[in-house]
Amino acid sequence: MLTKLQSIKKLIGHTPLVKLNHLAVSLYSKLEFHNFSGSIKDRAAYNILRAGIENGEINRETTIIESSSGNMAISLAMICKELGLKFIPVIDPNINKMNEAILKLFTKHVYKVQQEDKTGGYLLTRLETVKNLCLENKNAFWTNQYDNPNNYLAYYNTLGLEIAEEFDSLHYVFIAVSSGGTITGISMRLKEKFPNVKIIAVDIEGSVIFGNPPMKRHFSGIGSSKRPSILSNALIDEVIVISHEDAIEGSNKLIKEHGLFTGASSGAVYAAIEVFFKKNPHNLNEKALFICADRGISYLDNIYNSDWINNTLISSSQTIS
Repeated sequence: MLTKLQSIKKLIGHTPLVKLNHLAVSLYSKLEFHNFSGSIKDRAAYNILRAGIENGEINRETTIIESSSGNMAISLAMICKELGLKFIPVIDPNINKMNEAILKLFTKHVYKVQQEDKTGGYLLTRLETVKNLCLENKNAFWTNQYDNPNNYLAYYNTLGLEIAEEFDSLHYVFIAVSSGGTITGISMRLKEKFPNVKIIAVDIEGSVIFGNPPMKRHFSGIGSSKRPSILSNALIDEVIVISHEDAIEGSNKLIKEHGLFTGASSGAVYAAIEVFFKKNPHNLNEKALFICADRGISYLDNIYNSDWINNTLISSSQTIS
């Protein structure tokens, strides 16, 4: 499996860095949808599996199990398929239809929970299901993205390092938060080279990560129903919480203004960039960076669908306002 891992490694990382036209700041983006399975999660999935194989926790008979709303599950499914490993994803009704279809192509068993947890989301129910599946499968390995340090170390050693090498100066970095691995690893690495860089975390309404009250969340890729333990290592200067509506508007602006067809988390981050620079004095020559975590194609059924917006988002605005 280690030989196969090396071939997969060549398909992950060193993603394009592009400069965008922006009135407020010198703005750049890392296009993480150029990774193996199409998202930033390939970095964490690969690193967690690699570590498990190298330390003997994973062998050819091991069943890999993870709770994921989409991208992490797809990354694990595709890498496990290459390695010949069995993978069981635990998903919920908020998963994008296309992501669910992809998982069913790459895995034999997909567990979809239906019961909301006490926060109005599904994460806690998914995690309980994962624990039960681990008990049922004698040789099981839970990748545990919310608590596994190999999640954030993946970004410290790859994406964070790439960014540090690509810039001679950097003033602001905007990162969406979900499992916490990306912002933790990147912030640790970048603060080493750029001590004064401001790390701005971007969250969504209804997420409890930064102590806000739980409410129903309507799309995946950003936010969480629990605070990930690995986030305790993150070096965050400011948090901006974005509404579902502003995340959708941000996604559409990325298309109209920059030709970037991205997922909901990128739209939320772009909306946060506008909020930040309207409130904070800045120099037009300062450099800012944000991450495009995945493509927008998986979101055609929700954030880019006017019927979904009207029937699901606007009709339940009392819930998320």
